[in-house]
Amino acid sequence: MASRKSDFTLPTLDDLFSSEEERQEQKLAKIRDIPIELIDDFPEHPFKVRDDEDMMQLVESIKERGVITPATVRPKENGRYELVSGHRRKRACELAGMDTLRCEVVELTRDEATILMVESNFQRSQILPSEKAFAYKMRLEAMNRQGKRSDLTSTPVESKLRSNETLGSETGESREQIRRYVRLTFLVKELLDYVDEGRIKMRPAVELSYLDEDCQRDVVDEIDMSDATPSHDQTIRMRKFFDEGKLTTEVIQAIMGEEKPNQREKIVLRGDRVRQLIPKSVPLNQTEEYVCKALEHYAAYQRKRSERDAR
Repeated sequence: MASRKSDFTLPTLDDLFSSEEERQEQKLAKIRDIPIELIDDFPEHPFKVRDDEDMMQLVESIKERGVITPATVRPKENGRYELVSGHRRKRACELAGMDTLRCEVVELTRDEATILMVESNFQRSQILPSEKAFAYKMRLEAMNRQGKRSDLTSTPVESKLRSNETLGSETGESREQIRRYVRLTFLVKELLDYVDEGRIKMRPAVELSYLDEDCQRDVVDEIDMSDATPSHDQTIRMRKFFDEGKLTTEVIQAIMGEEKPNQREKIVLRGDRVRQLIPKSVPLNQTEEYVCKALEHYAAYQRKRSERDAR
Protein backbone atom coordinates (compact mmCIF):
# COMPACT_ATOMS: atom_id res chain seq x y z
CA MET A 1 0.00 0.00 0.00
CA ALA A 2 1.39 3.34 -1.03
CA SER A 3 2.30 5.57 1.83
CA ARG A 4 0.03 8.55 2.25
CA LYS A 5 1.73 11.92 2.48
CA SER A 6 0.67 13.77 5.61
CA ASP A 7 -0.27 17.45 5.61
CA PHE A 8 1.13 17.70 9.12
CA THR A 9 4.23 19.90 9.31
CA LEU A 10 6.74 19.12 12.00
CA PRO A 11 7.87 22.08 14.10
CA THR A 12 11.40 23.27 13.58
CA LEU A 13 14.10 22.75 16.16
CA ASP A 14 13.94 26.46 16.93
CA ASP A 15 10.24 26.14 17.68
CA LEU A 16 10.79 23.10 19.89
CA PHE A 17 13.73 24.35 21.92
CA SER A 18 13.24 28.14 22.06
CA SER A 19 10.92 29.93 24.42
CA GLU A 20 8.68 32.88 23.57
CA GLU A 21 11.07 35.10 25.47
CA GLU A 22 13.97 33.91 23.34
CA ARG A 23 12.02 34.49 20.14
CA GLN A 24 11.23 38.05 21.24
CA GLU A 25 14.90 38.60 22.03
CA GLN A 26 15.78 37.39 18.52
CA LYS A 27 13.35 39.94 17.09
CA LEU A 28 14.80 42.69 19.26
CA ALA A 29 18.26 41.80 17.95
CA LYS A 30 17.15 43.25 14.61
CA ILE A 31 16.45 46.61 16.26
CA ARG A 32 19.46 48.85 16.65
CA ASP A 33 20.57 52.47 16.67
CA ILE A 34 22.03 53.20 13.24
CA PRO A 35 24.04 56.34 12.39
CA ILE A 36 21.80 58.64 10.34
CA GLU A 37 24.67 59.28 7.93
CA LEU A 38 24.47 55.59 6.88
CA ILE A 39 20.73 55.71 6.09
CA ASP A 40 19.65 56.62 2.54
CA ASP A 41 16.11 57.81 1.77
CA PHE A 42 13.89 55.52 -0.28
CA PRO A 43 14.49 56.14 -4.02
CA GLU A 44 11.88 58.53 -5.48
CA HIS A 45 10.05 58.66 -2.15
CA PRO A 46 6.63 60.12 -3.09
CA PHE A 47 5.68 61.50 0.32
CA LYS A 48 6.90 64.96 1.28
CA VAL A 49 8.58 65.57 4.62
CA ARG A 50 7.63 69.06 5.80
CA ASP A 51 9.18 71.12 8.58
CA ASP A 52 5.74 72.19 9.77
CA GLU A 53 4.07 72.41 13.17
CA ASP A 54 3.49 68.65 13.30
CA MET A 55 7.19 68.11 12.67
CA MET A 56 8.13 70.47 15.49
CA GLN A 57 5.85 68.52 17.83
CA LEU A 58 7.51 65.27 16.75
CA VAL A 59 10.94 66.80 17.39
CA GLU A 60 9.94 67.76 20.94
CA SER A 61 8.49 64.29 21.54
CA ILE A 62 11.71 62.62 20.39
CA LYS A 63 13.79 64.92 22.56
CA GLU A 64 11.74 63.90 25.60
CA ARG A 65 11.09 60.20 24.97
CA GLY A 66 13.22 59.16 22.02
CA VAL A 67 11.94 57.26 18.97
CA ILE A 68 9.15 55.06 20.36
CA THR A 69 8.36 53.19 17.12
CA PRO A 70 11.54 52.14 15.28
CA ALA A 71 11.91 53.07 11.63
CA THR A 72 12.22 50.25 9.10
CA VAL A 73 15.34 49.90 6.98
CA ARG A 74 16.72 47.25 4.67
CA PRO A 75 20.44 46.53 4.37
CA LYS A 76 22.28 47.49 1.17
CA GLU A 77 25.22 45.65 -0.34
CA ASN A 78 27.62 48.53 0.33
CA GLY A 79 27.10 48.40 4.09
CA ARG A 80 24.58 51.26 4.09
CA TYR A 81 20.85 51.07 4.76
CA GLU A 82 17.78 52.12 2.80
CA LEU A 83 14.94 53.76 4.72
CA VAL A 84 11.60 52.04 4.03
CA SER A 85 9.39 53.74 6.61
CA GLY A 86 10.25 56.50 9.05
CA HIS A 87 11.29 59.45 6.88
CA ARG A 88 9.59 61.92 9.25
CA ARG A 89 11.24 60.28 12.26
CA LYS A 90 14.61 60.51 10.56
CA ARG A 91 14.12 64.21 9.81
CA ALA A 92 12.92 64.85 13.37
CA CYS A 93 16.05 63.17 14.76
CA GLU A 94 18.19 65.39 12.53
CA LEU A 95 16.39 68.52 13.78
CA ALA A 96 16.73 67.29 17.35
CA GLY A 97 20.50 67.09 16.88
CA MET A 98 20.66 63.29 17.14
CA ASP A 99 23.28 61.24 15.29
CA THR A 100 21.44 57.91 15.24
CA LEU A 101 17.98 56.59 14.40
CA ARG A 102 16.42 53.58 16.11
CA CYS A 103 15.60 51.11 13.33
CA GLU A 104 14.38 47.59 12.67
CA VAL A 105 16.55 45.96 10.03
CA VAL A 106 14.47 43.78 7.66
CA GLU A 107 15.53 41.80 4.60
CA LEU A 108 13.25 42.96 1.79
CA THR A 109 13.27 42.86 -2.00
CA ARG A 110 12.75 46.08 -3.94
CA ASP A 111 9.06 45.31 -4.57
CA GLU A 112 8.45 44.22 -0.97
CA ALA A 113 10.06 47.43 0.26
CA THR A 114 7.96 49.54 -2.14
CA ILE A 115 4.69 47.99 -0.99
CA LEU A 116 5.60 48.34 2.69
CA MET A 117 6.74 51.94 2.17
CA VAL A 118 3.41 52.93 0.58
CA GLU A 119 1.32 51.09 3.18
CA SER A 120 3.13 52.64 6.13
CA ASN A 121 2.86 56.19 4.76
CA PHE A 122 -0.86 55.93 4.06
CA GLN A 123 -1.37 56.06 7.81
CA ARG A 124 -0.66 59.80 7.67
CA SER A 125 -3.56 62.11 8.50
CA GLN A 126 -3.02 64.37 5.49
CA ILE A 127 -1.88 63.17 2.06
CA LEU A 128 -1.58 65.46 -0.96
CA PRO A 129 -3.00 64.38 -4.34
CA SER A 130 0.53 64.33 -5.81
CA GLU A 131 1.70 62.04 -2.99
CA LYS A 132 -1.20 59.65 -3.61
CA ALA A 133 -0.54 59.77 -7.35
CA PHE A 134 3.08 58.66 -7.23
CA ALA A 135 2.49 56.27 -4.32
CA TYR A 136 -0.32 54.51 -6.22
CA LYS A 137 1.84 54.33 -9.33
CA MET A 138 4.80 52.81 -7.46
CA ARG A 139 2.56 50.37 -5.61
CA LEU A 140 0.78 49.21 -8.77
CA GLU A 141 4.07 48.72 -10.62
CA ALA A 142 5.34 46.55 -7.77
CA MET A 143 2.09 44.58 -7.62
CA ASN A 144 2.08 44.05 -11.39
CA ARG A 145 5.63 42.68 -11.25
CA GLN A 146 5.02 40.13 -8.55
CA GLY A 147 1.39 40.20 -7.50
CA LYS A 148 -0.22 41.35 -4.30
CA ARG A 149 2.06 40.98 -1.25
CA SER A 150 -0.19 41.49 1.74
CA ASP A 151 2.08 39.51 4.04
CA LEU A 152 5.32 39.94 2.02
CA THR A 153 4.96 36.43 0.60
CA SER A 154 4.80 35.84 -3.14
CA THR A 155 1.53 35.22 -4.96
CA PRO A 156 0.83 34.78 -8.68
CA VAL A 157 1.20 37.89 -10.84
CA GLU A 158 -2.11 39.72 -11.30
CA SER A 159 -3.28 41.65 -14.32
CA LYS A 160 -3.15 45.43 -14.28
CA LEU A 161 -6.93 45.56 -13.98
CA ARG A 162 -6.92 43.15 -11.06
CA SER A 163 -4.14 45.11 -9.34
CA ASN A 164 -6.23 48.29 -9.58
CA GLU A 165 -9.18 46.49 -8.00
CA THR A 166 -7.01 45.04 -5.24
CA LEU A 167 -5.46 48.39 -4.42
CA GLY A 168 -8.90 49.99 -4.54
CA SER A 169 -10.30 47.56 -1.98
CA GLU A 170 -7.35 48.21 0.32
CA THR A 171 -7.52 52.01 0.12
CA GLY A 172 -11.27 52.54 -0.21
CA GLU A 173 -10.83 54.21 -3.61
CA SER A 174 -12.65 53.09 -6.75
CA ARG A 175 -10.62 51.58 -9.59
CA GLU A 176 -11.47 54.61 -11.73
CA GLN A 177 -10.33 57.03 -9.02
CA ILE A 178 -7.01 55.22 -8.72
CA ARG A 179 -6.61 55.52 -12.50
CA ARG A 180 -7.24 59.27 -12.21
CA TYR A 181 -4.61 59.65 -9.49
CA VAL A 182 -2.02 57.80 -11.57
CA ARG A 183 -2.76 60.10 -14.53
CA LEU A 184 -1.65 63.04 -12.35
CA THR A 185 1.92 61.72 -12.55
CA PHE A 186 1.96 62.84 -16.21
CA LEU A 187 1.48 66.50 -15.27
CA VAL A 188 4.33 69.01 -15.24
CA LYS A 189 5.32 70.13 -11.75
CA GLU A 190 3.58 73.50 -11.93
CA LEU A 191 0.19 71.97 -12.80
CA LEU A 192 0.64 69.27 -10.16
CA ASP A 193 1.33 71.99 -7.59
CA TYR A 194 -1.93 73.69 -8.59
CA VAL A 195 -3.74 70.39 -7.94
CA ASP A 196 -2.14 70.10 -4.49
CA GLU A 197 -3.18 73.70 -3.76
CA GLY A 198 -6.77 72.96 -4.80
CA ARG A 199 -6.70 75.46 -7.67
CA ILE A 200 -7.22 72.72 -10.28
CA LYS A 201 -9.69 69.94 -9.55
CA MET A 202 -9.16 66.28 -10.32
CA ARG A 203 -11.14 65.91 -13.56
CA PRO A 204 -9.65 68.96 -15.36
CA ALA A 205 -6.21 67.85 -14.19
CA VAL A 206 -6.72 64.39 -15.68
CA GLU A 207 -7.67 65.89 -19.07
CA LEU A 208 -4.57 68.11 -19.00
CA SER A 209 -2.39 65.08 -18.27
CA TYR A 210 -2.99 63.83 -21.83
CA LEU A 211 -1.36 66.96 -23.32
CA ASP A 212 2.36 66.96 -24.09
CA GLU A 213 4.80 68.98 -22.00
CA ASP A 214 4.86 71.99 -24.36
CA CYS A 215 1.08 72.33 -24.33
CA GLN A 216 0.95 71.89 -20.56
CA ARG A 217 3.48 74.69 -20.14
CA ASP A 218 1.38 76.92 -22.39
CA VAL A 219 -1.53 76.28 -20.00
CA VAL A 220 0.73 77.17 -17.05
CA ASP A 221 1.69 80.46 -18.77
CA GLU A 222 -1.99 81.35 -19.31
CA ILE A 223 -2.82 80.56 -15.67
CA ASP A 224 0.05 82.74 -14.48
CA MET A 225 -1.07 85.63 -16.71
CA SER A 226 -4.81 85.52 -15.99
CA ASP A 227 -4.73 83.98 -12.50
CA ALA A 228 -7.61 81.77 -13.66
CA THR A 229 -7.56 78.00 -14.05
CA PRO A 230 -9.35 76.09 -16.85
CA SER A 231 -12.73 74.49 -16.29
CA HIS A 232 -13.44 70.81 -16.96
CA ASP A 233 -15.21 71.72 -20.22
CA GLN A 234 -12.24 73.79 -21.37
CA THR A 235 -9.76 70.98 -20.66
CA ILE A 236 -11.95 68.49 -22.52
CA ARG A 237 -11.81 70.72 -25.61
CA MET A 238 -8.06 71.20 -25.25
CA ARG A 239 -7.56 67.44 -25.18
CA LYS A 240 -9.83 67.02 -28.22
CA PHE A 241 -7.81 69.60 -30.19
CA PHE A 242 -4.60 67.91 -29.03
CA ASP A 243 -5.77 64.47 -30.18
CA GLU A 244 -6.57 66.01 -33.56
CA GLY A 245 -3.15 67.66 -33.75
CA LYS A 246 -4.69 71.15 -33.70
CA LEU A 247 -3.82 72.38 -30.20
CA THR A 248 -1.56 75.39 -30.62
CA THR A 249 -0.52 78.15 -28.23
CA GLU A 250 -3.11 80.41 -29.89
CA VAL A 251 -5.90 77.85 -29.40
CA ILE A 252 -4.99 77.46 -25.72
CA GLN A 253 -5.02 81.23 -25.30
CA ALA A 254 -8.43 81.47 -26.98
CA ILE A 255 -9.95 78.74 -24.83
CA MET A 256 -8.43 80.07 -21.62
CA GLY A 257 -9.59 83.58 -22.51
CA GLU A 258 -13.25 82.58 -22.54
CA GLU A 259 -15.49 83.81 -19.77
CA LYS A 260 -16.55 80.89 -17.60
CA PRO A 261 -20.05 80.74 -16.04
CA ASN A 262 -18.60 80.84 -12.52
CA GLN A 263 -16.66 84.01 -13.38
CA ARG A 264 -19.65 86.01 -14.59
CA GLU A 265 -20.85 88.75 -12.27
CA LYS A 266 -24.11 87.84 -10.58
CA ILE A 267 -26.75 90.28 -9.37
CA VAL A 268 -29.14 88.99 -6.72
CA LEU A 269 -32.48 90.80 -6.19
CA ARG A 270 -34.89 90.11 -3.35
CA GLY A 271 -38.08 88.88 -4.97
CA ASP A 272 -40.43 90.29 -2.35
CA ARG A 273 -38.95 93.79 -2.57
CA VAL A 274 -38.94 93.86 -6.39
CA ARG A 275 -42.42 92.41 -6.73
CA GLN A 276 -44.07 95.09 -4.62
CA LEU A 277 -42.79 97.75 -7.08
CA ILE A 278 -44.32 95.96 -10.09
CA PRO A 279 -48.01 96.31 -11.01
CA LYS A 280 -50.02 93.17 -10.25
CA SER A 281 -51.15 93.15 -13.88
CA VAL A 282 -47.61 92.17 -14.95
CA PRO A 283 -47.34 88.33 -15.04
CA LEU A 284 -44.53 86.74 -13.02
CA ASN A 285 -42.83 85.37 -16.15
CA GLN A 286 -42.56 88.94 -17.53
CA THR A 287 -40.90 90.37 -14.39
CA GLU A 288 -37.40 90.42 -15.87
CA GLU A 289 -38.52 92.28 -19.00
CA TYR A 290 -40.47 94.82 -16.92
CA VAL A 291 -37.47 95.49 -14.65
CA CYS A 292 -35.11 95.91 -17.61
CA LYS A 293 -37.46 98.41 -19.32
CA ALA A 294 -37.84 100.31 -16.07
CA LEU A 295 -34.07 100.54 -15.75
CA GLU A 296 -33.76 101.74 -19.34
CA HIS A 297 -36.27 104.54 -18.66
CA TYR A 298 -34.45 105.46 -15.45
CA ALA A 299 -31.09 105.51 -17.26
CA ALA A 300 -32.58 107.81 -19.95
CA TYR A 301 -34.00 110.08 -17.24
CA GLN A 302 -30.59 110.28 -15.51
CA ARG A 303 -28.88 111.08 -18.82
CA LYS A 304 -31.29 113.93 -19.63
CA ARG A 305 -30.92 115.28 -16.12
CA SER A 306 -27.13 115.30 -16.45
CA GLU A 307 -27.35 117.12 -19.79
CA ARG A 308 -29.69 119.72 -18.29
CA ASP A 309 -27.45 120.31 -15.30
CA ALA A 310 -24.45 120.75 -17.61
CA ARG A 311 -26.06 123.69 -19.44
